[in-house]
Amino acid sequence: MKLSVNHLNVSFGEKIVIKDLSMNFSLGKITCLTGPSGCGKTTLLRVLCGLQAVETDMVDNPFSVSFAFQEDRLFPWLSAQDNIAAILPGKRKDTRIEAKSWLKKVGLEGEEEKSPASLSGGMCQRVSLARALAADRELLLLDEPFHAMDAAIKKQCMDLIRSSSKGKTIIFVTHDLEEAEQFADEICFFSGSPLTLEKRL
Repeated sequence: MKLSVNHLNVSFGEKIVIKDLSMNFSLGKITCLTGPSGCGKTTLLRVLCGLQAVETDMVDNPFSVSFAFQEDRLFPWLSAQDNIAAILPGKRKDTRIEAKSWLKKVGLEGEEEKSPASLSGGMCQRVSLARALAADRELLLLDEPFHAMDAAIKKQCMDLIRSSSKGKTIIFVTHDLEEAEQFADEICFFSGSPLTLEKRL
């Protein structure tokens, strides 16, 4: 199996965001996508998870996907715990127990019953990350997953992702090169738009 885009084109009206992009992604590794704001990195993630419509033969992705967006995308009417439990299979009692354990892993023990409005932006980001990890999909997409975290929490979350996603393919976007070097197995440098792959390290 492989994960790739093939002569990918994406436009929004007259604006060409991605033009004739072809690339393969390394399976079972953590790949960072970095480049200037607005060059098309998030659009590429949206293509990979099927949220951005393109021609069928432009994407080869046979894997189930979990996505932690740059915005937390939490259900505002649910508690932190229930935001995670809502995506888990099984009885509510069991899913809430599992959700609580995920919140503890991202350093949010004691915050389980708070609504997103009662949490800081960084806390909401950690709930969103915990939810994406709890979904337990083959491919994990992360858009600026650490941008609202301090150094200690960032390291804790990086370690958690690595330990809970061994053997899985992870693609994440960041503008922080130090963060990319600390977390990624491979870094893809882009320019744009249209999105252009300049080099891979």
